[in-house]
Amino acid sequence: MVPPCRHFGACGGCALQHWDDAAYAAWKSGLLEAALRRAGYAPTVAPLARTPPGGRRRMDLAARRRGGGVLLGLHRQRAAEVVDLLECPVLHPALAALLAPLRALLGRLAGLQRAGSVMANLLDSGPDLLLRTDGELTAPDRARLAAFATGHGMPRIAWARGAAAPETACQLRPAVTRLGGISVAPPPGAFLQASREGEAAIVAAALAGLPEPLPERLPGGARVVELYAGCGTLTFALAARVRVAAFEGDPTATAALGAAANGAGLAGRITVHRRDLARQPLRAAELKGCGAVVLDPPHAGAAPAMPEIAASGVARVIYVSCNPATLARDAAVLRAAGYTLLSAVPVDQFRWSARLESVSVFGRAAQT
Repeated sequence: MVPPCRHFGACGGCALQHWDDAAYAAWKSGLLEAALRRAGYAPTVAPLARTPPGGRRRMDLAARRRGGGVLLGLHRQRAAEVVDLLECPVLHPALAALLAPLRALLGRLAGLQRAGSVMANLLDSGPDLLLRTDGELTAPDRARLAAFATGHGMPRIAWARGAAAPETACQLRPAVTRLGGISVAPPPGAFLQASREGEAAIVAAALAGLPEPLPERLPGGARVVELYAGCGTLTFALAARVRVAAFEGDPTATAALGAAANGAGLAGRITVHRRDLARQPLRAAELKGCGAVVLDPPHAGAAPAMPEIAASGVARVIYVSCNPATLARDAAVLRAAGYTLLSAVPVDQFRWSARLESVSVFGRAAQT
């Protein structure tokens, strides 16, 4: 079979293991199954939730000057070299269409001296761009960014030098998207699930994992505690069923989540807490009486939180993972504390790659 992209084999984005569709789905699902087996479980894994080609609504690309032009793309596999993307069948067409215009724009920016990056989220209001460069933007640079945003239907272009906090270079209208039916204004470069299909599958699996019945007030005034809540991908869907205490460490994401909850009149359903969960995980005593813990940690997992969650005895743990290796490590802590695996759903948001999202639900019998 001919690869779907001319860059396959060079670009580090795709690492297809099987051309046959059934074999591909089995390989992807097997990543989750193997992780849970390493944690000590004998899992039955649900069918793979799929993202179709052209479904990815987030891109994060490297930019490098070379000669008189700019290379824009992903790194070559296991190398620092940037593969100049001329096409990408994984990307949503609205983002793929920006590749050539962005390359031309970057070539004209004095602020891009040698290297930078481009990150874009396809929001409901259009592509939201975060540009990082190794030099300062000039006044003509900013004018070019404003013209680019106007010409390509972008609500906002943010910019930062290096790893500094972003600033708004130009904004034509609010940069907003809907999460759980609620309008949210995410900060520049915010983490959002990579595809609508993947987001829907994750939300559905998380909601299905909630214990039933789950009354409004559980014993001890308990509610669902959500860790690593981000801008609210799961928060608003959970809040439609039960009161949620949402914890997030990033200040800009916390502010976006709080503003959206307040704007939607959900202050009584959602309480938002800014907390560095790596340095200050919730203690077992803080989770006592909670109906469920829902967590969506970063790639490094939730090692600091897991002993406290396990010690709390909470009846249900819903773990959204983007890394089977750290899922295996964290799930082993639950296994040692007597938790059983209730369900496991693999979610393929990163088509033709070895990356896998998943939702695993763990339960523990109530202690008497």
